[in-house]
Amino acid sequence: MYKAVFIDMDGTLLRKDHSVSDVTQDIIQKLLTDNILVVLVSARPLHGMISIAEKIGLSAMPMASLNGAYIVLGKEIIYHSDMNLPTIEKIQTASTAFDTTLIYYRQMEWFAETNNAAIIKEQKITTVPVEVNSFKELLKQWSTYTTGINKIMAVADPEIINAFENKMLDLFGDALNIYTSKPTYLEIMKQDASKKNAVKFLIDRYNIRQDEIIAIGDNFNDKEMIAFAGTGVAMGNAPDEIKAAAKFVTDTNNNDGVAKAIQTLVY
Repeated sequence: MYKAVFIDMDGTLLRKDHSVSDVTQDIIQKLLTDNILVVLVSARPLHGMISIAEKIGLSAMPMASLNGAYIVLGKEIIYHSDMNLPTIEKIQTASTAFDTTLIYYRQMEWFAETNNAAIIKEQKITTVPVEVNSFKELLKQWSTYTTGINKIMAVADPEIINAFENKMLDLFGDALNIYTSKPTYLEIMKQDASKKNAVKFLIDRYNIRQDEIIAIGDNFNDKEMIAFAGTGVAMGNAPDEIKAAAKFVTDTNNNDGVAKAIQTLVY
């Protein structure tokens, strides 16, 4: 019997217009009624998750944001992973050789050096305003914090993201977790921050076994989570590599793939 379902958001739970279908909302409510833990696990910052969680009845559940670097239960921070300033500075310096936009996320705050089209697009998913300043000034500000940056996201055309990913892997190897969450987004976190580690942290907290969980996702930052789960599910819109890591492949995000997977596997 399953005791927990972990669900990615963009490309998985959410349709192309960022909405959740009535069918999917109904199946989530059925899980909750049956006392099955339902957890959103997203690359999004928490402030880009809350309104959706509230709408579908998951505000009382844990939420793993920023690819697992920042996990909350209600107003309690239950997990936090952050990168140190020398690492952040090294990433920023390397990025200057590429035509990328870097976005920096810390808990419920986010920062950028310019308010360009990439930032405007991200601003549409949250009511929390971006703080725009020079990297020098941002670094000075961050040095006064007791916690650092949870995640850096690079935004660029796919070929640039591919080149920048290779550069990051050359510089940091296994010291950081570096994933694409879509062809135009590269996610960079501390090594202990990942969706897989978020799932492991939460099942340990709730005394749930690995074989009692379902994890559903669609992209490369979901791969380890899908492979780790007792039943890993890949969306129909996922790349072939992600489908190969899953035990079950469902329909697309625009065609109720999450609801169909849960209906088949649980009910």
